[in-house]
Amino acid sequence: MAQDEVPSQDPALPATAYAVLGLLSFGQEVTGYDLRKWAMNMRYFYWSPAQSQIYLELRRLLQHGLVEVHLEEQKSRPDKRLYRITDAGMKVFRDWLDHAPVGPPLLKHSVALRLFFGHHTDHRRLRQILTEYRDWAVEQTNGLTLLRTELDQKLPYPALVATWGSAYFAAEITAIDTVLADLDRMDEGTREQD
Repeated sequence: MAQDEVPSQDPALPATAYAVLGLLSFGQEVTGYDLRKWAMNMRYFYWSPAQSQIYLELRRLLQHGLVEVHLEEQKSRPDKRLYRITDAGMKVFRDWLDHAPVGPPLLKHSVALRLFFGHHTDHRRLRQILTEYRDWAVEQTNGLTLLRTELDQKLPYPALVATWGSAYFAAEITAIDTVLADLDRMDEGTREQD
C-alpha cells in the first residue's frame, strides 16, 4: 500500500495500537525498543504495555499499511528496524482521536480489591497495605510534578496529562486517608462493643 493511500476500511484496533500510532505521530523514525522506553515514561497511570505487545501492534499496523519500516544496517549487531507512521496511519489515528467514543477507564486496582475482601484479614494488615500504597502514590505525584516541569515547554499536551496524573494520585491519597479514618472508627466501634 502506498504511503498516501488510505485503507478502504479502517481496521478495528485496540487502544495500544492507537497509542503506538500516537507516539509515531511525533514524526521520528523509531525502533520498537524506543517506543517501549517512551511507554515507560508514560507509566504513571494511563498506559503501560508490555514490550511484546508493542511489537505485536507494530506488526498489525504494518499489515494494515498504517506504519512502514526500513532496516538500518549495523556492523556488529542485528539490523535495526525503524518504524514511521504513514499518511494512512495518521488519518486512522486522527479519526480515532476525534471520533472514538469516550468510555470509562479499565481499572484494575489491587489495593481496592484487597480492601473489598478485608473481612478475611485484620485491620493492622489493611493499614499496612493502604499506607504502602499511599507512599507509592506520593512518589508518583512527586514524579509527575517533576515531569510536568520538564515537559511544559517542549510537549504541552503530555504536560497536561502529567497535571491530570498529579490530580489523580492526589485524589487517591485523599481516598486512602478517608479509608484509614474509617478503619479507625470501625476499630473504635469494635472496642466499645467489647
